[in-house]
Amino acid sequence: MELIKSWSNLYTEAGCDEVGRGCLSGPVVAAAVILDDHFQQNLVNDSKKLTFKTRMELDSYIKDNVKTYAIAELPPTFIDEHNILNASIHAMHRALDRLTIVPELILVDGNKFHPYNYIPHQCIIKGDSKVLSIAAASILAKNYRDQLMIQLHEEHPEYGWDTNFGYATKKHQEALIKHGPTKHHRQSFRLKYD
Repeated sequence: MELIKSWSNLYTEAGCDEVGRGCLSGPVVAAAVILDDHFQQNLVNDSKKLTFKTRMELDSYIKDNVKTYAIAELPPTFIDEHNILNASIHAMHRALDRLTIVPELILVDGNKFHPYNYIPHQCIIKGDSKVLSIAAASILAKNYRDQLMIQLHEEHPEYGWDTNFGYATKKHQEALIKHGPTKHHRQSFRLKYD
């Protein structure tokens, strides 16, 4: 299915998405993207549907061929204090703050968002597989977070973050039981068999 390039055809639209909500460790990361009118990339899709290699190849193309983009992250301490939903939305707000162009409409993946600077927004369920700007944001956010987790893996190889990226795999949960949490773990998240 071809992704929609413009939701409204009237306004400067920023697509927003976040990654890392369901993880036991690492930050939540959000990206915002305003596409260029001539942006053409048939491979851009929901980041979860793309291979690591394809996503990394698309990263530079997206950054070089959009009007503006921004990425923001919030650490586990913020997630623990404000909960993951609020942290995810706040990360999207921070990404929007960093855009060099002020959008006239914000397109958000999912069904929850807090109003931002009196700019209209539209929540779109599975927006990352429907709208090109949201899909591009999902790729940038996921690539940024995956690279960060690979770097953190060097400090803490026992958790397997280079392959599970902080998600609650069996290996990750077993390592948590054996070694305990690091400063990169979310203290408010609980294992299934605590």
